[in-house]
Amino acid sequence: MSTQGHTWARQVKKEDEEEDPLDQLISRSGCAASHYAVQECMAQHQDWRQCQPQVQAFRDCMSEQQARRREELQRRKEQGGAHH
Repeated sequence: MSTQGHTWARQVKKEDEEEDPLDQLISRSGCAASHYAVQECMAQHQDWRQCQPQVQAFRDCMSEQQARRREELQRRKEQGGAHH
């Protein structure tokens, strides 16, 4: 089992199990570390109000990722239109 730079335990997936689509989305976003920080805080405190700094960091990360994605899609659309 390889550790992926994390100190918390994660269940090892069996070969025939599919990864959760939400986990895939978060992994591709580059915001997995802040997502795991929210999960870890929630596991520790059992109260989302005490995890607001982690929630805000995750929200900010995802907002930045969405903005980058929109910009990339707009660039592709403009480049595609220029070739026709």
